[in-house]
Amino acid sequence: MAHADYIFTSESVSEGHPDKVCDRISDEIVDLIYREARKTGVDPWSVRIACETLATTNRVVIAGEVRLPESLMKENKSGEQIVNAGRIRSAARRAIRDIGYEQDGFHWKTAKIDVLLHSQSADIAQGVDKSHETRDANANDINEGAGDQGIMFGYACRETPDMMPAPIYYAHKILELLSSARKKGEGEVAKLGPDAKSQVSIRYENGEPVEVTSIVLSTQHVDPSWDSDKVRKVCEPFIREALGDLPIADDCVWFINPTGKFVIGGPDGDAGLTGRKIIVDTYGGAAPHGGGAFSGKDTTKVDRSAAYMARYLAKNVVAAKLADKCTIQIAYAIGVAQPVSLYVNLHDTGSGVSEEEVEKAIRATVDLSPTGIRRHLDLNKPIYAKTAAYGHFGRKPGRDGSFSWEKTDLGPKLKAAIKAA
Repeated sequence: MAHADYIFTSESVSEGHPDKVCDRISDEIVDLIYREARKTGVDPWSVRIACETLATTNRVVIAGEVRLPESLMKENKSGEQIVNAGRIRSAARRAIRDIGYEQDGFHWKTAKIDVLLHSQSADIAQGVDKSHETRDANANDINEGAGDQGIMFGYACRETPDMMPAPIYYAHKILELLSSARKKGEGEVAKLGPDAKSQVSIRYENGEPVEVTSIVLSTQHVDPSWDSDKVRKVCEPFIREALGDLPIADDCVWFINPTGKFVIGGPDGDAGLTGRKIIVDTYGGAAPHGGGAFSGKDTTKVDRSAAYMARYLAKNVVAAKLADKCTIQIAYAIGVAQPVSLYVNLHDTGSGVSEEEVEKAIRATVDLSPTGIRRHLDLNKPIYAKTAAYGHFGRKPGRDGSFSWEKTDLGPKLKAAIKAA
């Protein structure tokens, strides 16, 4: 029987955290390439991106392999087609500026940016462009193979309105409110810096979140005279607003800038890398993670697209009231279109349905190949920069097609498939 009474903790980091700066730059480049493909009439299905970013004191290094529209290429002195590094640098500088870095050790204008992107490996491309399987007899409808082997997980529960685990939901919300207020530039909160981390511990009774037992916040500030008490005075109203109706325990322990002064932040204080905050990006440790990062990757990479589909499926199972909690695993082999396995766990909360019935219903209603996922969720769009901070899940679907995996439109089809079986 599952542990029913416990305390669980999750953390979040702000968009100005060094690793998140790198995630944002990588995803801005993903968006740039998709945007340019659509603008110039290039088939967005042909785009390939695997972009990694490193950031440190006034230095950004962007590396990886890509297949780009011609408009993002240029000819070098030898007549070879190479990546137009100027367009990539501009996208990176815009991202750093929007985050808010204008400090001596890391400034969007003065940071040196190295672009080391090169063409995608032909060996990898052949496995992705044409899989070992065909969708049907139509030779023009050959599924893409998965961009790599791997396992991806999706999760949903009833703890919050967005069907996310409560600790990560509230940890994100605290930082989102502080970031929004900082950027508006009103009052003393405008003296906060971009770099911040939060952590929320929640006590559960009978598996339900009942109160917050500890709150940790470390946030950069530009006024070196501020101490921990001052930071708490500025930030506490936003923390309480973020927690909303969730009670704060009378003996809740608050750790606000517990080490004291936090003036030097971002990549100047600590180097950052793309893909180092995968638990922050997903479920805060409340559910399994396959290990693959999301940012900087096009959606042939199942690390990204299949994780989105797994969340979409789990959320729809819960939204359709087939269960109160759902974990889904999907596994792939490189170059093979259809997953090698699909696993569903309803955590003993199923409403008269079994895991086997849900698995069969999913396979009957959704094409889980990379092609099918990209079509179903409409992923070939410049919608990824906004995923780079405050989680890829539990967000509101946008009119631009962003966060389509958070829609709950599949429930009726799943129910019909179960009934028809």
